[in-house]
Amino acid sequence: MEHSIALVTGATSGLGHAAARALAGDGWREIIVTGRSLARVQETAAQLAVETKRQVFTPLELDLDKPPSVQSALAELVKRGRPIDFLLLNAGLVGGNKRVITTAGVEASQAPLIGHHQLTVGLLCANLLSPNARIVIAGAEPARGDVPLFSFTDVAAFAAKHHQGDRTAAVEALLRNGPNVKYAPNRAYADAKLIIAWWVAALARRLPSGIAVYAVSPGSAPDTQVARNAGPALKWLMIPLVKFIPGMTQTPETAARRYLQASEFGTDVSGQFFASAPTKVTGPIEPMRHPHFHDRANQEAAWQAIVKVSGVDLFDGRRPHQNTKTQDTQPVKMPSE
Repeated sequence: MEHSIALVTGATSGLGHAAARALAGDGWREIIVTGRSLARVQETAAQLAVETKRQVFTPLELDLDKPPSVQSALAELVKRGRPIDFLLLNAGLVGGNKRVITTAGVEASQAPLIGHHQLTVGLLCANLLSPNARIVIAGAEPARGDVPLFSFTDVAAFAAKHHQGDRTAAVEALLRNGPNVKYAPNRAYADAKLIIAWWVAALARRLPSGIAVYAVSPGSAPDTQVARNAGPALKWLMIPLVKFIPGMTQTPETAARRYLQASEFGTDVSGQFFASAPTKVTGPIEPMRHPHFHDRANQEAAWQAIVKVSGVDLFDGRRPHQNTKTQDTQPVKMPSE
């Protein structure tokens, strides 16, 4: 890929900041960095320019929890009119002990995906992703189900028990932390990252033939702010503990490199989730083979639930190309269209 224009969400600290800095070191011509506050992201762009000695950072205000902010960011990108070659959807968090619901009615750990979906669909609909663009979204090892203190919801069983077998309704309930969903921060986080893996697989089937998308776990990197809202057991016990265990931690720079590694992957692995080897949280990344990641019914249910919650979808009338792999999948128009 020609190292031209990249966009990194959640770039004011942690892995997003490290990724933006690494992209500059790799020679990217322009790196759009986003954050909730314009003043903060302007400060970040200036700081990165000093750190890298390169004037390549463009600040963009983007609050993924607020649809109007996503629309404003998209409008600014449309006005600029320059297609993005690498879209790094990095922003995310581990929820705290108390459930938080955004103004859009989404549980806080699930909310970044909704904003990322709105951003990605908006860029695709405006033809603002280059013909060979790569999209990487932050996943996490807990989605595998083999990380201590984390477990995920069996969506099929949950749907059968509470939603007459409707998996789309079940995923929507998880996104909103709705009826029959008991909030637990670590489970909500694992669910959020599993739904991301399903979203990636469903999106891959809908992308133009040259564009590819991957979910990538950065792995264990305790020296970031991702767990700033986490509960005491995770924040004060597990995270400090792993820092002293060989093979259980890595620097933010090493973790961010996983994202950049995936930006060079081919379309043949589009839609897959890459993470450390099973039971590991550091080391080389590989595609995850666990059956629950490859359940197409859950993938499509996740897509339709996200469409319903976000209010946006892709459909043929807005796309210049159709991937031949997706001819059996008909994306649904929103009623407002």
